[in-house]
Amino acid sequence: MQINRTASAHWTGGLKDGKGLISTQSGALKDYPYGFASRFEGIAGTNPEELIGAAHAGCFTMALSLILGEAGFTAEHMETSAKVTLESVEGGFAITAIHLSLSGRIPGADEATFTELANKAKAGCPVSKALASVPITLDVKIA
Repeated sequence: MQINRTASAHWTGGLKDGKGLISTQSGALKDYPYGFASRFEGIAGTNPEELIGAAHAGCFTMALSLILGEAGFTAEHMETSAKVTLESVEGGFAITAIHLSLSGRIPGADEATFTELANKAKAGCPVSKALASVPITLDVKIA
């Protein structure tokens, strides 16, 4: 089975004065603005790192739901945030770290079990695999 998803970016202008628009196949983002200011100066709009974080948090949490089910657990709720670090390094900028923070209520699972299963999901989710060149850390807490 092969699934293909698409997204696109449109850009006009130079790096600092330019403006971009990002769209996704699903329409979740349609001509959503991004640019230098939203990436480096905290101005409204999105940026690639934020989108990577959203994708990673979503993929990881879905993978964990599967792994929990295989272990006989069902999440009452889970919340995952992803902190994607972009840094200036030799040769330009690079994503140097991703930190996942997970909180959840899993009836019947203690924190050690939840952490073990979460680490399995971190290693196995497709987005984690795609980002394997970046150190990925995880902290877990029972809510």
